[in-house]
Amino acid sequence: MKLFTTSFFILVSFSLWGQEIIPLWPEGIPNQNPSEEKEHIVSSDIVRIDNVQTPTLEVYLPSKANHTGKAVIICPGGGYKILAYDWEGTDIAKWYNSKGIAAFVLKYRLPDSPSLVQPHWAPLQDAQRAMRIVRKNAAEWNINPSQIGIMGFSAGGHLASTLGTHFSENTLKKSNTNSLNEISARPDFMVLIYPVITFDKQYYHGGSKNALIGAHASQEMIDYFSNDLQVSFDTPPTFLIHSADDGAVPYHNSVLFFDALQKHKIPSELHLYPTGGHGYSLAIKKGRLQGWPEQLYEWINALK
Repeated sequence: MKLFTTSFFILVSFSLWGQEIIPLWPEGIPNQNPSEEKEHIVSSDIVRIDNVQTPTLEVYLPSKANHTGKAVIICPGGGYKILAYDWEGTDIAKWYNSKGIAAFVLKYRLPDSPSLVQPHWAPLQDAQRAMRIVRKNAAEWNINPSQIGIMGFSAGGHLASTLGTHFSENTLKKSNTNSLNEISARPDFMVLIYPVITFDKQYYHGGSKNALIGAHASQEMIDYFSNDLQVSFDTPPTFLIHSADDGAVPYHNSVLFFDALQKHKIPSELHLYPTGGHGYSLAIKKGRLQGWPEQLYEWINALK
């Protein structure tokens, strides 16, 4: 085990799948009561993690010779109930490394944990913290601090789009003198793959909505987390992928977000495939759909 000391906290690093795993909150996890709860990791066809208690960032860096200076934080999906950790996380990070892009897999807290005080804030708190950590350590990791994106799949896409539209929200709700909190949490770009966007029941994924804010949430809360309603002129450029036959998260989610981006003149690109369903990760053996990562790579390269 190695200890890396920075000006703002001690990073305890250890090897699992990536090169190191960094705890997001080594000085104490906010919005969470001490408990005996345990998180669970189940490995079958994919690695599933639930009841996350210690949120982390898993670091994947390309070789210095291949490094482009770009970086992406990845939010795996799972309906805010589990994290499809390798399927929509570490496998994606390895793909990014093959393109010279640094990648960080976010193991974020899930709102069904009884130890959480305000469950709906926990995923966003972790995403904001992750962005600040990567930006703080950009020089060490050979990253351009103005080329750091956020990516999410399904409910992870909801979290990514929440960060992209609520990055300035003070989720800690208390005075905190930690200099890390002064760093911008705004992503420089977003990548949303079959994302949950709206909590309007006409097009929502009810499981994600109910897990995050509850079945009887107020209209104000529903609107706040319907991220198509929260797009502004400060929302980052966005790349979206969806399939028209998605039976879990209707394609309208991506269309609503794309329309809002266009209204605000945010550079954006939407690829709507006729088939593919939901939850296909890299879409290996999925015909034309398998080409979506290369479409993404071209888009990222074209960003200014």
